[in-house]
Amino acid sequence: MLSLDQKAPSNLSKSTLWLMAVGSGLVVANNYYNQPLLGKIGEFFGKTEAEVSRISVLTQIGYAAGLLLIVPLGDMLRRKRLIMVDFLFIIISLLAAAMAPSLPTLVIASFFVGLTSVVPQLFVPMAAHLASDEQRGKAVGLVMSGLLLGILCSRTISGFVGEYFGWQAVFYMAAGIMVVLWVLIGFKLPEVNPSFKEGYGALLRSIFQLARTKYTLQMASMRGFLSFAAFSGFWTNLVFLLKRPPYHAGSDVAGIFGLVGAAGALAASYSGSISGRVDRNIIILATASLMLLSWIVLGVFPMHYVGLIIGVLLLDVGAQALHITNQTEIFAIDPSARNRINTVYMVSYFLGGATGTFVSGQAWLHWQWNGVVICGGISSLLILILQSTASKHKKKN
Repeated sequence: MLSLDQKAPSNLSKSTLWLMAVGSGLVVANNYYNQPLLGKIGEFFGKTEAEVSRISVLTQIGYAAGLLLIVPLGDMLRRKRLIMVDFLFIIISLLAAAMAPSLPTLVIASFFVGLTSVVPQLFVPMAAHLASDEQRGKAVGLVMSGLLLGILCSRTISGFVGEYFGWQAVFYMAAGIMVVLWVLIGFKLPEVNPSFKEGYGALLRSIFQLARTKYTLQMASMRGFLSFAAFSGFWTNLVFLLKRPPYHAGSDVAGIFGLVGAAGALAASYSGSISGRVDRNIIILATASLMLLSWIVLGVFPMHYVGLIIGVLLLDVGAQALHITNQTEIFAIDPSARNRINTVYMVSYFLGGATGTFVSGQAWLHWQWNGVVICGGISSLLILILQSTASKHKKKN
């Protein structure tokens, strides 16, 4: 549970851990501010829902590219210096998005917002590195809770700011927040020396080697791909559903659902703390089942706020708890390669998000909400099938 009295691991100060958690939430929010604003951006530029959804797709593709190209440098370069330089490019990208004169320019700027906003994925392995073995799950869970709260609350903030001050104000606000955070990190964050002594080419090759040889990492990556595909499909298309009858709601209402989903981030922290006591296969099957149940609820009761609220709670609890379980599992594979291992997992995760956003966007175009529900339900069902098959294979061996 994310609480003020949660004890920090013995090798990591509480203030530093909280800075990582808060910083993760504030930075990752940059990737999600656009989602409740898509309707307003479409109206501003005179574009269709399918056209403006490219903003979310390119943001997630950019994030996946940043995970592949920037995050591995955390094993090769001094971590704090890398983070400080990256922040400068985040600020430039956000200002470019705020001042975009056309949709294509905004799409390109959004790609670079995603590309640079990968700092949370440097914080998570850093927390795992500084924490003791016994406290690693709690440390990762706390930082991830901050990250996930940032994802969900970003929609609430951008929904309200966009509704009353315009969509450009959201990106200006985000740039200002990044400046403040950059200063705080410069004063407080400890330096972590690199563990990888070879060149950048060898670093990238080692990533593909890990992806080819680590079965646990492969399974976690596939689960992450499918879960974030379902998660992103819902959040991208929710704003379009709420614009239509019987809701006729604006971006502020779409943003409120981010607060409803914040329960998922709290559950994610709890799943990290119990991962060492409960069989992970049980946790994975339970979380995937919650996701599948959420899509059943969202499919049966799409025209009622109560149905949407219950569906959001189930989806976020399931998806975020599964995400934490995956990361706790992969960080135990090789302590010296945590950034690269995290890169493999998170690239798969956000490629899943980009795929889910694109496919569900096409499903919305042809079949509206029913198409989105079918896409999300299939993704959740595939996680259950994948994990059930893997657990049976493991028992045989």
